[in-house]
Amino acid sequence: MFSNLKILYHQGKQFIPDVTTAKVPGIFHGRPVISTLKVDETELKELCPVDAISVNPVSLDLGKCTFCGECAMRFPEKIKFTTDYKISANERESLIIKEGDEKLVTINPAKVRKEIHSLFSRSLKLRQVSAGGDNSCEWELGASNNVQFDLGRFGIEFVASPRHADGIVITGPITENMAEPLQICYDATPDPKIIVLVGTDAISGGIFAGTPAINRSFLDKYHVDLYIPGNPAHPLTIINGLLDLTRKLK
Repeated sequence: MFSNLKILYHQGKQFIPDVTTAKVPGIFHGRPVISTLKVDETELKELCPVDAISVNPVSLDLGKCTFCGECAMRFPEKIKFTTDYKISANERESLIIKEGDEKLVTINPAKVRKEIHSLFSRSLKLRQVSAGGDNSCEWELGASNNVQFDLGRFGIEFVASPRHADGIVITGPITENMAEPLQICYDATPDPKIIVLVGTDAISGGIFAGTPAINRSFLDKYHVDLYIPGNPAHPLTIINGLLDLTRKLK
């Protein structure tokens, strides 16, 4: 016991007491802010390898963005990435940041299905499906359950079987080989159920968008309840997104 107390004294708390107010290092790329400064918009648009930047007016789609930061390095007075990790949304269009717009990315309460608050606010079991992912978002989902972030304290846990789940979490662009297994997993999950997309690849296809190697027809058939952007998504983004979706905002 004394050894444990000694460790606690030297290392302090090994968990984040409040994940809603935690700070991240300044190198973290979170919600971008786009100024109204005039720049060469053609050069800015062509700079992005995933076509996340649109012009006239300039906007940046977090669902496509790989958060490489190249645009901010080339045009530092036009685009700046903040450390705001609360960038999850339940509407796809909410992930598009426009110039001069400094509003936060939030969950729209009016678009949250009633059964989500009534059934999943205190207990949510999720089955994660790696649909061709590169394991980066999968790692961060695992990290969200470690001793630092401790997702389980909020009653949110990952389960092995879709039959025990309240919804599915999809990572990866959904490759052709994973399209059918994803459908099988979804069908095996009992109703009512939710769909959560984690990471750029899952939301838009990322760098694989438009290639014949992926099959995203699954997303054309069902309503997506939560988009969690990032490349990969940060554990704090994941946790706050799930909490904002399942619990009524004050």
